[in-house]
Amino acid sequence: MKELLLGNEAVARGLYEAGAAVVSSYPGTPSTEITQYASGYDEIYCEWASNEKVGLEVAIGAAVAGKRAFSGMKHVGLNVAADPLYTVSYTGINAGLVVAVADDPGMHSSQNEQDSRNHAKGAKVPMLEPADSGDCLEFTKLAFDLSERFDTPVMIRLTTRVSHGRSIAVTGGRTEREAVPYKRNIAKYVMMPINARPRHPIAEERTQKLIEYAETAQINKIELNSTEIGVISSGVAYTYAKEALGKKASYLKLGMVFPLPEKLILDFASKVKTLYVIEELDDFIETHCRKLGVEVKGKDIFPLTGEYSQNMIREKILGEKLPFKALEEALPARPPVMCAGCTHRGVFYALSKLDVFVSGDIGCYTLGAAPPLGAMDTCICMGASISGAHGAAKAVGKIGGKLPVAVIGDSTFMHTGINSLINAAYNGGKFVTLILDNLTTGMTGGQHHPSTGYNIMGKPAHAVDYELLCRAIGITDVKIIDPYDLPATIDAITAAVNGDESCVIIFRRSCVLQKTAVRGPALTVDEEKCTGCKMCLKIGCPATSMKKSTSGASGQKMAIDRNQCVGCGQCVTLCRAGALGARNAQE
Repeated sequence: MKELLLGNEAVARGLYEAGAAVVSSYPGTPSTEITQYASGYDEIYCEWASNEKVGLEVAIGAAVAGKRAFSGMKHVGLNVAADPLYTVSYTGINAGLVVAVADDPGMHSSQNEQDSRNHAKGAKVPMLEPADSGDCLEFTKLAFDLSERFDTPVMIRLTTRVSHGRSIAVTGGRTEREAVPYKRNIAKYVMMPINARPRHPIAEERTQKLIEYAETAQINKIELNSTEIGVISSGVAYTYAKEALGKKASYLKLGMVFPLPEKLILDFASKVKTLYVIEELDDFIETHCRKLGVEVKGKDIFPLTGEYSQNMIREKILGEKLPFKALEEALPARPPVMCAGCTHRGVFYALSKLDVFVSGDIGCYTLGAAPPLGAMDTCICMGASISGAHGAAKAVGKIGGKLPVAVIGDSTFMHTGINSLINAAYNGGKFVTLILDNLTTGMTGGQHHPSTGYNIMGKPAHAVDYELLCRAIGITDVKIIDPYDLPATIDAITAAVNGDESCVIIFRRSCVLQKTAVRGPALTVDEEKCTGCKMCLKIGCPATSMKKSTSGASGQKMAIDRNQCVGCGQCVTLCRAGALGARNAQE
C-alpha cells in the first residue's frame, strides 16, 4: 500500500517489516522519530538508552544473541557510539544489526556539521543513503539482509531533509524471523588483541566483497538522459539535482555510499562529457572518483558547508535560476528562545547577575547564552559542562573571585554528566554544578529517560534519585530548589559561587510543555502602577513586551501575551512597582 510517510517513520516501518526485534536509541534531532514510531509496533521491543554508546551496545548484544536489532542516533551521537561501532565491525554479527545516523547539514539543531560517511569508512562498515521515504523503508530492509549476508553491521545515513520530509513509500507486512541460534565463538566475539588481529584482515576482505556487490547493486543505478552533463550523487542531493536539471543531465544515483563502486563509476564517466559530483558536506564521493582517475567538478564549485538547494545546483551547472515568486519583503528573523514559563529562565537570570564563568551543555538551556541573559561561556558537547568546569577550576581556581559553574540538564546528566561528576568528585574539583531537572528530555520533544520514572511506553520505571546519586559519589552539599522561586534561586547560586567547596543544586520543576506542568492563568498588568522601567523584560520571557498604554496612562507599559503566559510568576519578582499580579480566576 502506498503511504505518505515521514522519512524517520519510513525507517521505523522498515524495521517492522524486516522483523527487527530490539531497538535501543538515544533521542537526538533529526533521528528521534525513528524510535518513537518503532515503539508503536508491539512486535518490537523499544527503549530509550541513557546514551548512544549504551544504545548501540544493547543492539549489539541482541544481534549476537540471535535477533535483528537497531540503534538510531544523530551524527554527534555517533561519536559517542564510535567505540563499539569500530569493534563490532571486526567481530561481525549473528542476526542483522543496523545503525541509522542522521546528519544535520546546515546545523539546524546541532553544534557541528560532521559527515558520518567518514565514520563508515573509518569503521569499515557499509553505509546506505536513502534519498526519500520510499528509499528509507526499502533501504532499512535491505540493510538487515546485507548485514546477515556479509556478517557486518550496516549503517544508514539520513540527513535532516530526508528524516523530516514526507514522500511516498510502499508498505507491506512484517516478516517474522526465528532467532538465529547462538554458538559460542570466542575468537570471533572476544576482542582482545590475540583475537582482534586476525579479524582486521577479515573486515578488509569483506570490504572488497562489498565493492563487488556495489558494482551491480540495484540501489546504485544509472539514468541516462544527456551525454553532455553527468551527475553522481546520493541522498537528498540527488533529489535536488533531479529537480534542478531534469532531463538535461544523466545521473548515477548511489544508494550505497561506502564502499563505493569502481567499474560502475568509470562506466558512467565514459558516457558523459562533463561530470559533476553533487554531495552535501565533505568531498567523499569526489575524492573516490579522483582516486579512480576520473575528472569531476565538485567542491571547486559547490560548497563544503551547509545545505544545497535546487536553485543553487541549477545556477552552478546551467547558469540559470529556477523560476519562483519571492516575497517582496524579507521574513522577520525568529531566533529560538526559551518558552514562556521555561523553568530554566530564572537560573540563567541569576547567573547573568552574578557574572560568573558558566560551562554550558547541550539542551534547551543552551539558549541561556542568548540575549538578554547571555549567561554561558562554553558549550562543547553532551556532558562537557561538568568536565569543563572541573578543568577550569583546576587550572585557575576561582574566576573573578567566584567558583566556576557547570549547568547541565537532567537527560544530559544521565547521558554523560554522571561520569564527569564522578571524575570531579574523585579528583577534588571545586566548582558548582547546577542540574536543571525539568523531568524530561525537553529539546528533542519530551522523551522519558532514567530519572523520569517512566519508560518509552509510558509505563512506570525506576527513577534515578539525583540527590542520593550525588552523595554516593562524594558530593556532600546537595540542594533541591524550585526554579520558579526566583529569590531562592538567586540566593542559592550566590552562596554557592562565593563558597569554597563543590556543591550540586538541583532545580526541579516539570517542563512547561509537559502534561505534568502546573500552569496558572496569565498574569495581569496594572498600568497605573507600571513605570515602564523594563526590569520585567530582563528575564527574557517571550510573553512580555512593551507597548503603548491601553488605559490612557502616559508612556509605554509592560504588556503580557495571554496566549503565551503560564502564570509562572518569575517576572513578578522583578517588578519593583508591584504592577504585576495574578489574573482573576473568574475573568
